[in-house]
Amino acid sequence: MIQLSGAGKRYGHKLLFENLDWLITPQDRIGLVGANGTGKSTLLKILAGSETLDYGAVTAARGITAGYLPQDGLQLSGRTVFEECLSVFSDLQQMEREIEQLTGSLADLDHEGPEYAAAADRLHRLEGEFRARDGYAIEAQAGAVLSGLGFGKADWSRLTDEFSGGWQMRIALARLLLKKPNLLLLDEPTNHLDLETRNWLEQYLAGYPHAYILISHDRYFLDVTVRKTIEIWNKAVHFYSGNYEKYLREKTERRAQIEAAYRNQRERIEQLEAFINRFRYQATKAKQVQSRIKELEKIERIEIPREEREIHFKFPQPTPSGRLVAECRDVAKSYGAKLVFRRVNFTIDRGDRVALVGVNGAGKSTLMKILAGLEPASQGHFRLGHNVEPEYFAQDQYKVLDAEARMLDDLWNLAPSHTQTELRSLLGAFLFSEDDVFKKLGVLSGGERNRYALARILLHPSNFLLLDEPTNHLDLRAKDVLLEALQDYSGTVVFISHDRYFIDKLATRIIEIADGAVSVFPGNYEDYLWRKENGPIAESRPLPGPTLDDVPGLEKAGRNGRTGTPKRNAFRVRQLRDRCSQLEEQVAEAEADITACETALQTFVNAEETIRLTERLEARRTELSALIAQWEQASTELETNSG
Repeated sequence: MIQLSGAGKRYGHKLLFENLDWLITPQDRIGLVGANGTGKSTLLKILAGSETLDYGAVTAARGITAGYLPQDGLQLSGRTVFEECLSVFSDLQQMEREIEQLTGSLADLDHEGPEYAAAADRLHRLEGEFRARDGYAIEAQAGAVLSGLGFGKADWSRLTDEFSGGWQMRIALARLLLKKPNLLLLDEPTNHLDLETRNWLEQYLAGYPHAYILISHDRYFLDVTVRKTIEIWNKAVHFYSGNYEKYLREKTERRAQIEAAYRNQRERIEQLEAFINRFRYQATKAKQVQSRIKELEKIERIEIPREEREIHFKFPQPTPSGRLVAECRDVAKSYGAKLVFRRVNFTIDRGDRVALVGVNGAGKSTLMKILAGLEPASQGHFRLGHNVEPEYFAQDQYKVLDAEARMLDDLWNLAPSHTQTELRSLLGAFLFSEDDVFKKLGVLSGGERNRYALARILLHPSNFLLLDEPTNHLDLRAKDVLLEALQDYSGTVVFISHDRYFIDKLATRIIEIADGAVSVFPGNYEDYLWRKENGPIAESRPLPGPTLDDVPGLEKAGRNGRTGTPKRNAFRVRQLRDRCSQLEEQVAEAEADITACETALQTFVNAEETIRLTERLEARRTELSALIAQWEQASTELETNSG
């Protein structure tokens, strides 16, 4: 379909790739991977025809069309969303108008005349082509794609000018999907999509009738959508069969084979050199020496590819917080007449890793800001626990940075107690080395800004991390390293991410925000989807009731300090009775949950589910012990004050 021969591309003195021979076939599903800056987007632009090769040639079969979606930068205007989508069917719309015109003219023409016969023949051919191309369903197709990409019906009649950059990219994606080019070229199509829309796009691509090539930093998305993986690395293009997971395995195996071949070759070279050096000056061995010299000269030396640079870092292990990290009781948030959510009740415990999910605009970032103390709740009560130190990482964290400041100077101002060597080492861990550390923050790319903002967090150890899209603009390897660091982190994490793999591997609880309501689900995103499909069962983690110390006016010992006799107080007794009743209910709930976990463990599903249930069982048993201890203490106090 499309072929590249001896293809090469450079920018100035930087060579991106060379000697690329590649044939793209009609049903290819290809994922294009590689570190930032290796030339992935450039290669897509070459295939789209908007960039040219410096070496080699690209040829395409006649009639082949390519459709390209860039990462960002598109701006549509002048039409409604629905009109913009229908514009890709302009030839079918013109055909429909001609069909209507011919149908009307046939009524006025002489049925026996040649003009009638020609018009009827033309109408017959047009109607056949119109039906074959599904012309009567174009509005239904446009509606289905727009709905799948998150546009409500009310949005269809709005002008495209009214939408932000992310939604503009969704409109552009909708146009491409409806146009169905022979080669679909998508550069980070999931950047501006929430999880629900990504799930829909995965299903759409599964039924796409032609070839497509994707660039994506979403590992799960690549795993379920591609059948071939092509990597740009070390100025060359490498081909792998299978999805991203298989590519990682195969790449490891290839490297192991190269290293084994390198060791064998080195052993042979050393043997030859030893023989030559030993017998070089012995006439009786001259023939054998010359033979080995020729063999040595013919050896094509194997080179071990250089290890790719990766981010290496760990979050500082923070000082422990109390068991309760954050608590929301009947929290509501609104902006004027617009209600974001209401009646939010949940607790976050030490060590929890909570993912906030929901469609764009549902209120995830708003809830995150309430947890960070940056937004007040409109109603209800929110509090942080004992010794909790929050640290907030915003989507647009770079906007609070001084664009004119140099990286090293900015870190120095933030942490003057650190030496320059320590700060340079930290920046080096995030791939900022040598003269890069003197770059002004304003000239950094999106990925560089995000890496730098993460580096700044390391200077302030925190036990409660609030991360709003920390994976934006990070490549796949950087995401994996960040994931490992967060998995090893001993503090508490609340995060927003549209990366399915990242959520699945990190989250221990899911908080869903939808239609103004907030629901809590145990487990990762896969568990959340299963519960949604099989009847949503939100996690019932009881809110911690007030401890005895929290009861207003209640003395710890329950005695009058002057006389040493019990201080009887009817109000206090009533409070203690209510507290005992509350604790008894919580004990019953914990015991029921423990029984449910024990029953579930009797049926093996998979190793991950067994581990999750076991951890939950242990946590609930610990919680039960604490509740019983509180009940015993409250009961003792009640007896003392009732006696």
